[in-house]
Amino acid sequence: MSLRVESKRRARALQLLYAVEATGDPTGAAARGLGRLTGPEPMIADGAQSIVEGVMARRPEIDRLAQAAAENWRIERIAIVERSVLRIAIHELLLGVLPAKVVIDEAVWLAQRFAGPRAPAFVNGVLDRVARDLGRL
Repeated sequence: MSLRVESKRRARALQLLYAVEATGDPTGAAARGLGRLTGPEPMIADGAQSIVEGVMARRPEIDRLAQAAAENWRIERIAIVERSVLRIAIHELLLGVLPAKVVIDEAVWLAQRFAGPRAPAFVNGVLDRVARDLGRL
């Protein structure tokens, strides 16, 4: 089964956000390095870069929403992968282009694929609350 282009974009955006967070280098070196590893896929790479730019532009707002919904968790204490998944999904919820259930399902899929076994339930719970707080569910 082949992944949809949108899912590949989110997965690439997750990898880029992880690299930026792990290295502290938002200059695009991570994107170039990842592009060398994964091969040239302009539709995916450009879409992922757009997601990352959107997340970075609204990061304070996104982090505030995530922290409010993740009871008893400070945003910096959430693992990098889960935090990045949440940031992508909250960015998409704020954009309001896709139905909230689609955004949440995609985020849970990313958590299943890239994070630990308890991450999908955590991501689902936080995003459900954020979507409700935003009036999207």
